[in-house]
Amino acid sequence: MKTIEISQKLRKQLEKELKPDRFDHTLGVAYTAASMAFIYGADVEKALIAGFLHDCAKSMSHEEQVKICEKNNIEMTEVERKNHSLLHAKVGMYLARTKYDVYDTDVLNAIRWHTTGREDMSLLEKIVYIADFIEPNRKMLENMAQIRKEAFTDIDRCLAHILHDSVVYLRTIGKEIDDATMIAYEYYKKYYN
Repeated sequence: MKTIEISQKLRKQLEKELKPDRFDHTLGVAYTAASMAFIYGADVEKALIAGFLHDCAKSMSHEEQVKICEKNNIEMTEVERKNHSLLHAKVGMYLARTKYDVYDTDVLNAIRWHTTGREDMSLLEKIVYIADFIEPNRKMLENMAQIRKEAFTDIDRCLAHILHDSVVYLRTIGKEIDDATMIAYEYYKKYYN
């Protein structure tokens, strides 16, 4: 099956499976990722597929996600074990492969790293990470207008800006920060300073 057919099939399937607000967010991420892929010369279909599937595990309970990880030997950090909003990325990567028959490593990694980021991200990983943050349905956070502009003009600065703001926010509210996020922050902060 061609990737265009895969993305169209996924869109229809996810519309049935996701709650309306989650589906709206998913469409926003997929189409924002596709637009960024056009700008940066990445594979548009891969961006669509990763965008459609990035939150495919988000509607599962945290307990269900932990069970999937334990059953399938998917490593969990302590922060992920406690935090539903992080663990769904690893479970989503697993579901993309086992439920949705996606085997492209770049797409799977984009799903895997869309919540924490990591050092030395691929172009597609950066695109999906940023698209998840800036898609049109997201509420306007401080600096959002600037970050959205950077997303289409300087992808590394945009990524560093999001990581910086995320780390500052999590520290401000006293929430534990995953090691992968801190490593990504340290790796990309040179683009923001």
